[in-house]
Amino acid sequence: MAHSSFKRRGVLFILSSPSGAGKSTIARRLLASDSNLKMSVSATTRPMRPGEVDGVDYHFVDLEHFREMVADHQFLEWAHVFNHRYGSPAKPIEEMLSSGLDVLFDIDWQGAQQLYQTCGGDVVRVFILPPSMPELENRLRTRGTDSEEVITGRMQRAAAEVSHWDGYDYVLLNDDIDRCFAEVQHILEAERLKRHRQTGLIGFIRKLTTPVA
Repeated sequence: MAHSSFKRRGVLFILSSPSGAGKSTIARRLLASDSNLKMSVSATTRPMRPGEVDGVDYHFVDLEHFREMVADHQFLEWAHVFNHRYGSPAKPIEEMLSSGLDVLFDIDWQGAQQLYQTCGGDVVRVFILPPSMPELENRLRTRGTDSEEVITGRMQRAAAEVSHWDGYDYVLLNDDIDRCFAEVQHILEAERLKRHRQTGLIGFIRKLTTPVA
């Protein structure tokens, strides 16, 4: 992707969708294709799964430590999801934003709302819709990673998540993964070019309009 030559502030780029709608696939492709985009590494109280690495996939903490971080206002957003807590640590995210890096968030509508309330103009919210609920259920079953009980829970949660579509800046339909991925790329590129993010623009304009002696 092409980038503006002006110094700029980064984007907090949120991708949300019901489980199975393609958000994780798009997120992986975005990260692989764009060196300026970094994943926000959440803190979580859920147990580490095989193959996961602490500090890479998540910051794994116990419940007491998580509660201390909440009390100390160390999270930009946090939520209680599927009996575990997840939160986005503020300090590393602010450091990335200030240096012009963009930060990708894989969070639900509650997290998106909290992040928007906290960070306002830095935030871009994208919601990805499945083609239909039967297709979504079929994708979950095809993955073969969840029990019947978990699939039922995910489908109930999906309906609730879709009902919050109007809390997002962009809503995309993922009936073709390549097209949907391209649309997400276009949104990110356009948001990077918004005037309020071009922190180096004022200095350039000043030079441009100063009469030559």
